[in-house]
Amino acid sequence: MERKTWIIIGAGVLAFGGVLSLFQDSDDSTADAKPRETRSAAVTPHKSTAEPSTPTTGSGVPTPDAQQRAALIRALTAVDAGLVTKEDRAVSRARSTCLDIKQGKEASAVQSNTKQRFEGGTVPTITDAQATAIVAAVKTSFCS
Repeated sequence: MERKTWIIIGAGVLAFGGVLSLFQDSDDSTADAKPRETRSAAVTPHKSTAEPSTPTTGSGVPTPDAQQRAALIRALTAVDAGLVTKEDRAVSRARSTCLDIKQGKEASAVQSNTKQRFEGGTVPTITDAQATAIVAAVKTSFCS
């Protein structure tokens, strides 16, 4: 390349770097005190409130034992075999439904949340009857 081209490229790179520096933190004292990784690790992503909640470990939501899990998987398979393609995911979603039940949510909300949780992938749509059957499976297998 010609020298003129290199000069133009270099000037562009410097200008781009200058623009980027405008978007960085203006307080350099904190940059020296804390590494950037520590500051960004403290930021938590925003979770939409429209999504059904997922229980966390120690949330008080029962976890099915081996026998209860087997009963849950059998009941979900009877509703639609696609619901248990990934058993751990199905159990996690069932625990979320149990959380809704334990929180005393209205039956219509529990059914709607359950429908949202279990739809997709191998089961693109779930009917209201299937959602009702899933809630019943959760209640009878481990969430009484």
